[in-house]
Amino acid sequence: MTELGDLATRLAALPPSLGPVRLVAVDGHAGSGKTTFADRLAAELGGAPVVHLDDLATHEEPFGWAGRLHDQVLAPLARGEDGAYEVYDWTLRRFGEVRAVPAAPVVLVEGVGAGRRAVRPVLAQLLWMDLDPASANARGLLRDGPELAAFWQSWIRAERAHFAADPSRPHADLAVDGITGRIVRCTHGEHPSPS
Repeated sequence: MTELGDLATRLAALPPSLGPVRLVAVDGHAGSGKTTFADRLAAELGGAPVVHLDDLATHEEPFGWAGRLHDQVLAPLARGEDGAYEVYDWTLRRFGEVRAVPAAPVVLVEGVGAGRRAVRPVLAQLLWMDLDPASANARGLLRDGPELAAFWQSWIRAERAHFAADPSRPHADLAVDGITGRIVRCTHGEHPSPS
């Protein structure tokens, strides 16, 4: 079995943390590889739903999504019902399309701040993408192109403020190397490498 397959098996065997669901967060700095890793893990879990926090954040409130996540996703899942959330359109600057979140055995939530204080009590596991902020931000800027450089500068300030006030990393159950995708075992409060 692959390392990722082993992780998927272990996550599926955890006790439910939110109604019938095992909610697993994939957190880390912007550009650290969260979306790619979450998508690979979801596939290994047989198509587990993935909630992308970029779909709930907005230009005005990059970290103001906690209430939307709770009301549209977490509360229904806690009742054993499917969730559904409105997706923010970053071009039109408004919410539009609605995306379903089935009450599957494992549901992933990925994005910067996925392991925040407001979400941690209902998590079965918190995974941290371990890549230092400078490397992660450089990767994200390269991915998004120079036309978004001003947005990235604003985002970096918001991300720093968020993690200073509400750090996720000290609460991570496992760290994932943001370059290799290898899983690094750690316990709460331990840091596998500086970041």
